Amino acid sequence: MSSGTRKGWAPVRFPTGDVAVQRLHEWLHTSEGGLDAVGLDLSGADLSHGDFSESWFTDANLRNVNLAGAELNRSDAQGADLSGADLTAASLVRVNLDDATLRHATLDRANLVKASLYGVDASGASCRGTQFMGSSLLEVDFRSADLRDSVFDQNSFKVILDQITQLEGASGSVLGPAVLMEEGVSRELSGPELQEWIRERGGIIRVVAGGR
Repeated sequence: MSSGTRKGWAPVRFPTGDVAVQRLHEWLHTSEGGLDAVGLDLSGADLSHGDFSESWFTDANLRNVNLAGAELNRSDAQGADLSGADLTAASLVRVNLDDATLRHATLDRANLVKASLYGVDASGASCRGTQFMGSSLLEVDFRSADLRDSVFDQNSFKVILDQITQLEGASGSVLGPAVLMEEGVSRELSGPELQEWIRERGGIIRVVAGGR
């Protein structure tokens, strides 16, 4: 079978699983429509700069996948495991990432405008310069995450933070409350207290009224 290309693009490295390889080959030979990768094991593949808009990655294994510069707008990745994945400068506008795992993933300069992140484990993730404007950040675990220079715009910000979470240069506005974990003990931060905690770490985020 020829590998095929889609709009002149082909994976730099295919996944190792036969089913995933077959599905990718079939998709590459179509002219339109998203990739159906529901539940597939795509781990270790290099899919950088591919256009996966309106694709289905629900419950897929995307561990250590290279998706740098990829287009995933309006895709569904609910429950997907993206641990260690490289999403540098990827476009994830309106992507559903509810219940996904992003542990130690790289999302530097990624566009997550109006994405849905409910119950996401993003602990240890790198989100430097990430655009979160309008995205739903509910019960997101940002412990040990790097949020330097990230941008928000009245985002729900019911997230989990710790003393290692980096916020220098983060800007915009959020609605709390957030949860701060210190030595296994949690406490809620909201309003001026949350804003001051962020500012002490070099962030310039404004906490607006309306969060509960």
